[in-house]
Amino acid sequence: MPRLAEVCRYVRSKNAGPFWITIDVFFDDRQTYLRHRDDLAIGAASIARLYEVDEAQVRRFAIDRLHTVKISIPRPAPQGGVVERDMHGGQQFVPLLSLELGAGG
Repeated sequence: MPRLAEVCRYVRSKNAGPFWITIDVFFDDRQTYLRHRDDLAIGAASIARLYEVDEAQVRRFAIDRLHTVKISIPRPAPQGGVVERDMHGGQQFVPLLSLELGAGG
């Protein structure tokens, strides 16, 4: 089974306001995107476990035109707070890179 990093052109994360992080998963091509778009490995339940957030708070959008899956999760601490470790949210995508795809969907 391929890992997410092996089938994506680009994966990034960024701020989506002071309380949210957005992760964008750009697949290499349409065929690969359609094969993995609904994979349970990048589904709300899996993302909730990986980032230790409530599954009901995970927002996931498939953007067919761009061959992209956009995932938004609540930040563990507000941006700029005393315990903030990634002010711009730029490192939050890293745990996704090693996820094995092929769980279905």
